[in-house]
Amino acid sequence: MAKDDIPDPSASKPNPLHPAYSVSNIQTKIRVLDGSKVTYSSWVTLFRLHLLAYKVLDHITGAPPPIATSPDLPCWQELDALVLQWIYSTVSDELLNRILAPNTIAYTAWSKLEKIFLSNKKA
Repeated sequence: MAKDDIPDPSASKPNPLHPAYSVSNIQTKIRVLDGSKVTYSSWVTLFRLHLLAYKVLDHITGAPPPIATSPDLPCWQELDALVLQWIYSTVSDELLNRILAPNTIAYTAWSKLEKIFLSNKKA
């Protein structure tokens, strides 16, 4: 067997599954934000801890996504869609109707929620 015939062990290693994909039901980890039983500040604290633990906190901080030509963009988009689903799944129907929008990213939904609760606090 020639040296060139030896497979590269690093080439055959599958990419490890991102920790965020191991969450099967977000509502078992974070209660639904309704503004009364679960307050916005409590929900934000729990949600941020969850995002940090699952290595996707950057999706709500305003960090820019990878550039359009980056090979990392598809993975980032999938993870962002997952975080967006988590947000949508842990807010009341009333709040969902206020933040739900087509072609959006998690940061946009997060910011809309923040504006809703911060403007109510100032009023």
